[in-house]
Amino acid sequence: MVSWTRPRPVEVNGAKDFGLESEWRNANTEFWLTSKVDQRTTYDRFLEKTPAAAGVRFEGVADGRVQGWWARPEGAVAGQAILYLHGGSYTLGSAKAYRNFVSQIAARANVAAFILEYPRAPEAQLPVALELVGEAREWLGTQNVRALALAGDSAGGGLALASLAARGASGASVPVVACVALSPWTDLTLRGVAGTYPDPVLPIDGMLKSAEAYLGGKVPEDPRGSPVFGVPAGLPPLLIQVGTDERLLDDSKRYAAAARERGNDVRLEIWEGMHHVFQAQAGVLRSSSAALERVAGFLRERFAG
Repeated sequence: MVSWTRPRPVEVNGAKDFGLESEWRNANTEFWLTSKVDQRTTYDRFLEKTPAAAGVRFEGVADGRVQGWWARPEGAVAGQAILYLHGGSYTLGSAKAYRNFVSQIAARANVAAFILEYPRAPEAQLPVALELVGEAREWLGTQNVRALALAGDSAGGGLALASLAARGASGASVPVVACVALSPWTDLTLRGVAGTYPDPVLPIDGMLKSAEAYLGGKVPEDPRGSPVFGVPAGLPPLLIQVGTDERLLDDSKRYAAAARERGNDVRLEIWEGMHHVFQAQAGVLRSSSAALERVAGFLRERFAG
């Protein structure tokens, strides 16, 4: 089954978050236009603006091919973990830059989160990152993890869904009890609405170049890169959050509908007036914090179940 909800922006001093959202968009545009460093560094600095959650410590990991960062809340439930896959159109982003944002999820859910450092395009192309996600799932089974949730934003959300299609929810080492996809990129063709929507955050030219770099000559309909073309039955319970004002809204709707048709349990939340991966603006937008609370509640519910 699929449940559809359309949360309204949270009120701030009697007014909706729309005013703060507009201010954030202006500041975001200014940030990118005035950056004096390369795009990857700029993107990391952008993500690092999210404040770290109190009571969460970070630990770097370099264990063979599996590298990344743990975000461990004080008193986190033992035996449970989130495997987080960062966004950045497969060409940007890093585990280190995402530590603060992921700590906001980990702290609210009271579950340790491992942020995987997966190889980016064009240096690495499909299916290298996807295969590494599978290795990381196995590795977590050697770290006393008995129940796992997959989570990711944008490209990372698509990568999480592709991993579930490739390996299923019952890995050899640890079962996946839930999946959270924040504005997932599920269709690298970028056709239709995704190709024409006037997104305030995601430029279509850049996304098309990133898709080409990640695919490395493979067709964009390949479900390993575009999981909407290969949605399986037997998914773990899935929560998708997306904003109304973003290019990938249609990706979320289509994936949720396809998952429902195959008998999966899907919750789709479409947040009014919000931009792509607005959850990262915790500390700026009340709606961001409210959305993260819903993510944490979903994860706690699934880990308990």
